[in-house]
Amino acid sequence: MAQQLIQERTPAGYAGVEAYARTHSKEDAGALAWLVVGYAHILDHEWLMAIDPLNRAKPLAGDLGDYVAYYLGTCYLQTGHQSEGLAALSNFSTAYPDSLLIRDAHLSYATALLTEGRAAEAADLLEKDRLPARSDIEFALGRAYAILGQTQKAADALANVYYNMPNAAEADAAFAELKRLPSAPPPTPAQRKTRAALLMKAKRYNDAVDDYRELALNASPEQRPAAELALADALHRSGRNREAKSELSTLPGATPDQNAQRLYILGEVFFALDENADFYRTVDELRQTAPASSWLEQALLSVANLHLVHHEYEPALDAFRELQQRFPTGARASYAHWKAAWLTLRFGRNEEAKKQFDEQIGMYPAGNETSAALYWRARLAEEDHDTAMARAYYQKLSDRFRNYYYAELGRERLQKLPEVPDPPGQYPLLDHIPPLEHGEKVTLSEPPNDDLHLQKAQLLGNGGLVDFAVRELQAAATADGGNWGPAETAQLYVDTGHYDRAIEVMKRSVPSYFAVDIPTLPRVYWEALFPRPYWSDLKKYSLAHGLDPYLVASLVRQESEFNPLAVSRANAVGLMQLLPKTGKNVAHQESLKHFNATQLLTPAVNLQLGTRYFRGMVDKFGGSFEHALAAYNAGSDRVEDWIGQGPYRDSPEFVESIPFTETREYVQAIMRNAAVYKQLYGAP
Repeated sequence: MAQQLIQERTPAGYAGVEAYARTHSKEDAGALAWLVVGYAHILDHEWLMAIDPLNRAKPLAGDLGDYVAYYLGTCYLQTGHQSEGLAALSNFSTAYPDSLLIRDAHLSYATALLTEGRAAEAADLLEKDRLPARSDIEFALGRAYAILGQTQKAADALANVYYNMPNAAEADAAFAELKRLPSAPPPTPAQRKTRAALLMKAKRYNDAVDDYRELALNASPEQRPAAELALADALHRSGRNREAKSELSTLPGATPDQNAQRLYILGEVFFALDENADFYRTVDELRQTAPASSWLEQALLSVANLHLVHHEYEPALDAFRELQQRFPTGARASYAHWKAAWLTLRFGRNEEAKKQFDEQIGMYPAGNETSAALYWRARLAEEDHDTAMARAYYQKLSDRFRNYYYAELGRERLQKLPEVPDPPGQYPLLDHIPPLEHGEKVTLSEPPNDDLHLQKAQLLGNGGLVDFAVRELQAAATADGGNWGPAETAQLYVDTGHYDRAIEVMKRSVPSYFAVDIPTLPRVYWEALFPRPYWSDLKKYSLAHGLDPYLVASLVRQESEFNPLAVSRANAVGLMQLLPKTGKNVAHQESLKHFNATQLLTPAVNLQLGTRYFRGMVDKFGGSFEHALAAYNAGSDRVEDWIGQGPYRDSPEFVESIPFTETREYVQAIMRNAAVYKQLYGAP
């Protein structure tokens, strides 16, 4: 009930949690319920309505007293009850010395001091809380110094927000305050450059354009080329390619490397504008003027990909080969070598492909493409009836890349091969593949039972206050130093229905989880990484449409990570990310009356329509799940075009030949995930 209230804040939700709080008014659970009601009102900016439930929570708040005191004091201040608010927060750090809300309480208290004309006290208090830097504290401190007439200190704090934290909520307000300061120092080029770079990192390209333009206009002759290149790059990334092209027509005073960068960005602009002849001409110029430049390395990858998209396979092979040969130790070398080897196989040059697959393993044994090279080299050994070699390569693939897409395929083929003698050391090339880093078995430490933050996390989690609970839990884990933190955090997210967050926590904690065997990691890790929420409906609708429930679960995991409220940039909605138009069409097929797009946010409806839609794609492509998944991601027309570039030995060859990296990896990931689900949970 509490979690639903926090998420939706409906009248029924308020009524339900309030009724629970009244029924348990003499218990800790009642106090927690009142805290939830008060916080829900705060989320709705109903500060006055939050005061009564928070006061009701106060007598039995116990370990959560700091949360009640902080939010009660804040609500008093928001509603003009200054004396009550200041009284509630004045001794907060003394009353709750271990609270994670101390800096928040100080900020609220200092903001109230500012309104009372006590700027000096506010500044003294905030100065103690400056590190680690927080935008809201820096902004309040800047305002305090401005009131005190300490212009330089005010400018430093406000500029810190605007230039070093440009994505903070206070950034625009900080800039407005900066402009009001008398004789405030103008921004330095370094400040503008820092702000622009941070905006670019946040993909706020249009905003970065403004700062880079100012930098370019005011730069010295020596600095201008770099500023104009940065401006052109921001224009290109924001989709303003014709403006970028104009900026790049000339670059007086550029160094050779800057001119190489100019040609690279110009080439990408031509690429984006579909001006392919100019794109190839620009890359040719880059070859001539900067043959060893990293900019050429990046450009050659674009050349190869453009040829692939246009089905120009011989030129694509040449471009990948050139990229690898010019830059054999570069960041793209392994990928380029693999693509050249793969295209060689697709041309039917098997002997040459064998050599290149072995080169891939020998030259780039730790590369992302090694599992594919092992599999396809084994396939060619099978075609040569070299069973011993095929078995050795499949076994290495299975052992080292345990849950990769190709490892499962390799095990399937390995089971069908007859046993043959395999003398040790017969294939020394396989010894080049390094063992997995951090591949040892993980044993979880136990969380400390007496840690205050952990106890508070459990209480807050029970009240649906998930973000607060996670913060407390992570504080406990940091202080303890054990390795239990990620698993407990993920479990908290699972228990409160935030499966997507649980998956992300575990992905960050064990980035190499696909390479290890199931027993290597604790079961709780796997269940967080591969959850089964909404399983009853998912299984029912999957089986109704002749689909493997684990394949559907894998599709959902890839599309939304089980967030039923997910909405993509393309307006695809819910667990299986259906467009409203698609949902309407499929609802008609399912005889679902009175359908509207908001129903796609309901898990059961989304699964019913999504499985029907996916089944239609499977049928359209003759029962091939790989083709259907590719169409789910990239569209049926593209898949039909790719099929037309066959023939293919089988579905894995089709998948590896998909020219869109995103779609290729999407299909491989879902097929791989379905195999992991089956290992974890058995037959559905």
